[in-house]
Amino acid sequence: MLTLNRKLAALCLSLAIALPSAPQIAAADPARGPETVTKARYGGADSLACLAEALYFEARGEGRNGQRAVAEVILNRVDSGAFPNSVCGVVHQRGQFTYNKGRRMSNAAAAARSRQIAADAIAGAPRALTDGATYFHTTAVRPSWSKRFTRTARIGSHIFYRQGRRVASN
Repeated sequence: MLTLNRKLAALCLSLAIALPSAPQIAAADPARGPETVTKARYGGADSLACLAEALYFEARGEGRNGQRAVAEVILNRVDSGAFPNSVCGVVHQRGQFTYNKGRRMSNAAAAARSRQIAADAIAGAPRALTDGATYFHTTAVRPSWSKRFTRTARIGSHIFYRQGRRVASN
């Protein structure tokens, strides 16, 4: 009986690890201590699928940091209050992302990497690459809106910006 219980416990543990669930983010709350756990506003399977799709189509040719940076922008938008308050809302906001939604992610390895980076981002990976950016574009274009924002980073073939007036062009 003890062996059966151990096998069942191992099976349950392996299933719990293999099946995604709504992520919990451990957030330090100075008033309550570092063990405070809060639910992510952007957690869940739909958010993961939307973020992974955006990373795949917007940045699959980038390295891991390039994809992480795009994930930062999307989550920064969710948190900003100036954009829709969900990952899918941000990703599907009209005129914001250039790919055709609902296309199939045909490169299995790139899709798996995008899903893993999306899962890490939603689970609370640090957002230290873009200095709070909420906008980005590729180096192949120079959109007029970029003059209105502060440039924060260039990672791979993307340039990142946040709200605030740019004071110098260097």
